[in-house]
Amino acid sequence: MGHRALVAYRRPDRLYGLRYSHWGGEDLALAEAITPRTPLADGAIDGALLADSISRDRILTDHLDPRVHEALYLVDPDAGYAVDPYRVCWLEWGDGRDGGRGAIVATEPADDRAVRVWFRATKTALADVIEMGVLSRRAAQTYLEARVHEEWAGRCYTYGDAPADEPAGGYDPPLDRWLGGADGPEEADGNRGADGVRTGENERDEGNRWDGKGNGREDEGSGDGD
Repeated sequence: MGHRALVAYRRPDRLYGLRYSHWGGEDLALAEAITPRTPLADGAIDGALLADSISRDRILTDHLDPRVHEALYLVDPDAGYAVDPYRVCWLEWGDGRDGGRGAIVATEPADDRAVRVWFRATKTALADVIEMGVLSRRAAQTYLEARVHEEWAGRCYTYGDAPADEPAGGYDPPLDRWLGGADGPEEADGNRGADGVRTGENERDEGNRWDGKGNGREDEGSGDGD
């Protein structure tokens, strides 16, 4: 079965090369196994590229399926292979129609279990609330998104497109926007493409993290030590 993860390596042009790890989503230990000497974590990461020249936002919308992947790692080779690990949270329930709604939570391996336990407990409690008819599924999902952002500064996203056969005037999936973050909520009239994602034009270089902060690991150097 595995615990699937995606590993994105930042290129000098600020785009990413994407690779796959079958067990990298288990406990985020992969973040400490990626080093200048072991950039593929001693074989824990596949050498073949899944995709290349991918923008940071497109990693989420085009590749990081929250129903399949459990973790995401952003790697910056120019910073001594510094790694920013993210836990992936699926913001839906088993029979939900908006199945591609997810969130990423920046965390470290030592704190990962707390994130997973909190999210599982909160989502399970909301499932009971939905079953009892206290909240609609839509209201429960909105609440879950807000809690993930408030408690863990999580960023929400939608993987893939809405179902093509969704009837007009029927289910309206949540807007594809970040819930706050370092720069606050995204403006509705910002510089976006047709799918609601910011275009590459006028994009600020915020480093390897979505929150604009530096990498979690200090620069270890890119060469072999003496």
